Amino acid sequence: MTDIQRLLHSQFQQLNRTFLAEPYLPIEQRISILKQIKNSLITNEQALVAATSKDFGYRTAFDTVLGDLLPTVKLISDTIKRLPKWARNESRGVGISLWPSKAHINYQPKGVIGVIAPWNYPIQLALVPVITALAAGNRVMLKVSEFTPHTNEIIQDIFSGELAAHCHIVEGQSEVAAAFSELPFAHILFTGSTTVGRKVMQAASQHLTPVTLELGGKSPVVILDDVNIKSVAKTLLFGKLNNAGQICVAPDYVFVPKKHEHQLLQQLCELYKQHFKDGVEGKNLTSIVSDSQYQRLKSYLVDAEDKGAQIFKPLEENQYDDLKHRLGLHILTQVNDAMNVMQNEIFGPLLPIMSYESLQQVIDYINSHPHPLALYIFGHDKERISFVSQSIRSGTLAINDVLMQVTADQLPFGGIGESGMGHYHGIEGFKTFSHARNTLVSGKFNPRTQLLLKQNKLLITLLKWMYLRR
Repeated sequence: MTDIQRLLHSQFQQLNRTFLAEPYLPIEQRISILKQIKNSLITNEQALVAATSKDFGYRTAFDTVLGDLLPTVKLISDTIKRLPKWARNESRGVGISLWPSKAHINYQPKGVIGVIAPWNYPIQLALVPVITALAAGNRVMLKVSEFTPHTNEIIQDIFSGELAAHCHIVEGQSEVAAAFSELPFAHILFTGSTTVGRKVMQAASQHLTPVTLELGGKSPVVILDDVNIKSVAKTLLFGKLNNAGQICVAPDYVFVPKKHEHQLLQQLCELYKQHFKDGVEGKNLTSIVSDSQYQRLKSYLVDAEDKGAQIFKPLEENQYDDLKHRLGLHILTQVNDAMNVMQNEIFGPLLPIMSYESLQQVIDYINSHPHPLALYIFGHDKERISFVSQSIRSGTLAINDVLMQVTADQLPFGGIGESGMGHYHGIEGFKTFSHARNTLVSGKFNPRTQLLLKQNKLLITLLKWMYLRR
């Protein structure tokens, strides 16, 4: 066992002992914990805005407040409101064969939950699963991203004092994450790439630890032919440029009817110039988080152009020392699957556009690739929308909108296939981090036992009549 493994194991054992000393926190105490976290986040708003900006090289206050802080605080408020109802025993019928017994489901805390958070939303994607796990009565170990040290420092401070007994923060690089995944957690939630997700699942299998994997992939946009192209372009720009496209559910590529392709391209360019005319040199476009990510995106552009893609830059880029890794919108047409930009999740402000003649062509293309985390459909013909949505499996679906489905607190969030496994958010999140214990309650009057003990023929005849007939 390495020094890192020993340290993490010791931290896990300490937190597990704390859990076992009080394995079922009263609902009132859980709500008190959530309120402390909420108050700390609100108090630290400006500090978090400044910290995330340092971590990204530059990040707009809009992206941090709207995309990171607001959804987290909103989810805490909703959880506080609904937790007493979620935690109640859930009655279930037993049927006449188990009369006069009664049955219910009791939602038990699982124990110590492991959460591995990514860098792209270092507040929301770290704290939302933590909050949900704490609401279910668990203790949590949170592995934060090594790429967001300034944000991590504030999170570490939030979970100091009394809250340290409920959530322990772990920092470190890939070797720490690997050792973290091997701990005998009661459940582990990982947000990140599909490649790393496979490694987390493999490590968790040593202890038969259940996993929730929030991964990514290429989320397609399907535009039908009855839309207002300008309105669609506005929505696409918001979805693609929010957080500089560094979002797991960002629109990855667009299918547009051939007759609308030129208009969409024109509207995207005009609207980008209008809303982001100083985006690269000004203060309204977040930076790419690191030089390696920036160079990866630039290499996608070179590779695509070499393989025949047309690239449109609505604005020229200007580089400033204090605003490094700024990358404006790049629209790509004439793309094909040989290009890296069409093989890998983009995670940046590059937007491939493909035209189509028939919807079946679109459906066949999407279904020939791994299931996406998000599917976006723009249109107003209910039958055609239904046809597309039912023909394609995806983790989430938004119609005439982008990104916002993730912020709906009462809807479960999760992928399918290579885009993820399991859900959290809302009551589904509470159930993910709880053990649904089957509970059967029999009272003093229970003639069933005596009849079964005697292998009563009348009882067997009755049960066969009830259940073993066509």
